[in-house]
Amino acid sequence: MTNVKVTERVRTIEYAIRDVIVYAKQLAKTGKKIYYLNIGDPVAFDFDTPPHVKQALMKAVEEGANAYSPSEGLLELRQAISEKEQRVNSVDISADDIIVTAGISEGIQMVMAALIDAGDEILLPGPTYPPYISYAKFFGGKPVTYETVEENGWQPSIDDLRSKISEKTRGIVIINPNNPCGALYEEKVVKQILDLAGEYGIPVLSDEIYDQIIYERKFVSTSYLAEDVPVIGLNGFSKAYLMTGWRLGYIYFHDQEGQLQELKQCVEKEARIRLCANTPVQKAGVAALNGPQDYIKEMVEKLRKRRDYAWKRLNEMEGISCSKPEAAFYVFPRIEEVGLRWKTDKHFALELLRETGVLFVHGSGFDPVYGAGHIRVVFLPPIETLDQALNEVESFMEQNR
Repeated sequence: MTNVKVTERVRTIEYAIRDVIVYAKQLAKTGKKIYYLNIGDPVAFDFDTPPHVKQALMKAVEEGANAYSPSEGLLELRQAISEKEQRVNSVDISADDIIVTAGISEGIQMVMAALIDAGDEILLPGPTYPPYISYAKFFGGKPVTYETVEENGWQPSIDDLRSKISEKTRGIVIINPNNPCGALYEEKVVKQILDLAGEYGIPVLSDEIYDQIIYERKFVSTSYLAEDVPVIGLNGFSKAYLMTGWRLGYIYFHDQEGQLQELKQCVEKEARIRLCANTPVQKAGVAALNGPQDYIKEMVEKLRKRRDYAWKRLNEMEGISCSKPEAAFYVFPRIEEVGLRWKTDKHFALELLRETGVLFVHGSGFDPVYGAGHIRVVFLPPIETLDQALNEVESFMEQNR
C-alpha cells in the first residue's frame, strides 16, 4: 500500500467563495432550487462578453496565433494595457513595466511568492479577498488584517494599520474598489496609507480589478497618488471587460526610483516557468482595450439599479444591516443574531441555504476577525431574480426572529 503524504500547505487551503458550492451541490441533488449569489461572475447572469472581443479571439485562432507567446506577455497587449492605465487611471507605466498573467489570481500568487518567506507578514484590509490570505499562508507567511470601519463605509483605519506594521512586514495590500465590501476608498485615506508605506519603506500592492465599476464618486488609482512610493498594481479583464472564464490579467510595477527592480526580475522568472498566458486570449485582450468601451457604462447603469434594489431590500429586513456599496457588485451585510441565534456566520449561511436555496458566502471566509458576523451578497442577477432570492431571505429572517 503506497503511503502518499500530502503537504500541510495544500491540506489547509481554503477559498470560501467556491468551498460553499459543495453544500449547494448536495442540496441541488434533492431537487431544491439554488440561487447562486456567491461568485462575482457577471457572465453567469445576463451580461455577455462583447462581440468584438469574441470575434478577435476567433480571428486570432484562425490566423495562427496559437503558439507560445513571450512569458511577459505579447508586446501589443502590454502596450494596450499601458495606454488603458493612462487613459482610465492617469497612471504612467510602460509596456516594460507590465507582466501578463492568467487572471489576477495568478498575479497574486506570483507577487506573494516573490515577497513572502517563512515568518514574513503581509498587511491586508479586513475583510479581504481570500486568495491574499491563502497565498500568504501557502508561502509560509502570516496574513495580518488591518481594520476597515463598517460604520464609515468600510474605510481603512490608519491608526490600526500603523499599529500592525512590524519589522516582518513585507507589503501593504490595498483592494480598491473593494471586494467583499463594495467600498471605494477615499483619496485622503489612500494617501495616508502611501505615507505610512513610505515612512517604513514598504511596497504597496494595489488590487484595482473593479476600477471601472463605480457608482457615485470617482475612483483614483493608488499609483496616481504614489509619487515616490513603489506600487505593484494588479488588474485584469474579468470584470469590466466581461471575460471571467478567459483568465487574463496583469501585474504592473509603478516604480519611479527603481526600488522594485529585483522583485520585478524575480516575478519575470516565475512567468517563465509557467511558460506564458493564453496567446489567442491575449489577442482578444488587445481588442477589449482598444475596441468600443460604451458597454462598460451601460453595464454600470444596470448594476447601479440592482445595487440600489438589493441594498434597500436587505436594510428593510429586521436583523440585517449594511453599508451602501459604492463600487463593484457586492454588498456585505451584518447579521445581527450571529453569536446568539446562529453560532457563526457560516452557520447562518448554511442554514439559510438549506432552508431557502439562497447561497451567500459567510463573512468570516473573507477574514475571521473583521468579516465575522457578515455575509457577502452578489447583486449581479436581474432584479426579478434578486426579488425571488431576497423574498426567501426575508421569510427566513421572519421565521427566525
